[in-house]
Amino acid sequence: MSKTILLTGATGYVGARLAPRLIEKGYKLRCLARNPAEIETRYWASKAELIKGDVYCSSNLKKALEGAEAAYYLVHSMADTSNFEKYEEVSAFNFASAAAAAGVGRIIYLGGLAKKDEDLSRHLKSRIKVGEILRSHFLNVTEFRAGIIVGSGSVSFEMIRYLSERLPFIPDFRYLKKSKCQPIAIRDVLAYLVATLEKKESEDKIIEIGGPDCLKYSEMLEIYSKVRGLNRFHMPCPSPTPRLCGIVISALTPVPYNISVSLLESLKNDAIKSNELAKDIFPEINPLDYETAVKYALQRIAEDKVESSWTANYSPSYHRPCSFIDAQGIILQDYNIETKAAPQKVYEIFSRIGGKNGYYFADFLWKIKAFQDRLIGGIGFRNGRRSACEIHQGETLDFWRVERLIPGRTMLLRAEMKLPGRGWLQFQTNELGSKTLIRITAYFEPKGVFGYIYWYMLYPIHTFVFKGLIREIKKRAESAGF
Repeated sequence: MSKTILLTGATGYVGARLAPRLIEKGYKLRCLARNPAEIETRYWASKAELIKGDVYCSSNLKKALEGAEAAYYLVHSMADTSNFEKYEEVSAFNFASAAAAAGVGRIIYLGGLAKKDEDLSRHLKSRIKVGEILRSHFLNVTEFRAGIIVGSGSVSFEMIRYLSERLPFIPDFRYLKKSKCQPIAIRDVLAYLVATLEKKESEDKIIEIGGPDCLKYSEMLEIYSKVRGLNRFHMPCPSPTPRLCGIVISALTPVPYNISVSLLESLKNDAIKSNELAKDIFPEINPLDYETAVKYALQRIAEDKVESSWTANYSPSYHRPCSFIDAQGIILQDYNIETKAAPQKVYEIFSRIGGKNGYYFADFLWKIKAFQDRLIGGIGFRNGRRSACEIHQGETLDFWRVERLIPGRTMLLRAEMKLPGRGWLQFQTNELGSKTLIRITAYFEPKGVFGYIYWYMLYPIHTFVFKGLIREIKKRAESAGF
């Protein structure tokens, strides 16, 4: 196949999984991203054309859409701002205008499963509105509408997983007992998104997709508990507001308050298919039942094969995006040590730090720091890391974000914890003849007097931790079975 396909949202949960599947099918893939560097370290990136651009700012849309026979619109702003509706409307309008001008043959959009005439949540209203904006430019739009997507790393599944694992009971809230949904496995969503390119019958249609099970939300928690062998009983609970419930969920799960509230507000609406159009157009796709989808998701987590995670596109509300610039006013602590281990082996060691692997040295101090961060409203270790073995630029690593990654050489982490300033932690390897120089550098840009007080109070602890950490990296790299 020689069709040029544009994919927006390639760094997102669905987009990161869709990209390699489109390449495998033989399409010429073009990805539009605000930061293409976050895609470059993925195994399929060399087979795709990467373009830097932004749908909200209408940046580089003309170049991205030129010559594209179809374009996937998988952009979502719910994690970016509390006023996400405005951003989504502007982004959709910009994209639709540019697509119409470029003569794009088709747009494929993934929205939410809901009926327009219902009293919808802000999240679902925005999903419906985006589809309307895309169609308003007389474009050929295929809109898929899905409810809860079940897969390793999806935000909805993570809510279900953590609530089931951490609560000794299943809360029977009113809106968990009345409303129903048809959860769908991520592999089935991807199957629809790929297959539609060669299905003329799917053009210019709204297609509702879902699994075969029609479940209450409390039943979904019950089935998950059964699959995991957890003995959970149902407990009648007063029905709190979504905002109060969001506070509880943000404390028990990695899902932050603003996202959990948006999702909870949607629970009042049934997410049930109203027709069998998906089955008529795609008879070859037989969606998995919910229990099987849960088993597959848990298997991927156990095997450390989570392809993508919702955390890659979420930053804490108090954190302003920034990039490291080594400039005047930045304080640094630098440590280095030589090793006989090869640079690649050293890189493999420090790139696996965090998450379930821990921090190699004085791990209890990192946990104390994470606990302190949570106490003051930070994220602590809630985000973890997607995989214990691999990492990509732009992904989260506990309370860090991978800002720069040069495979085999460098990993620069940006702090997303609450700090009186901005912080980075860099790991590097440099070849020195037959030896390798390991270097760890901590950078801090203090904000005001308290920033300086904070840094120098922690200086002795940092010295102890980083010296121990670099020695441990050397030891593990030189170990035969690291």
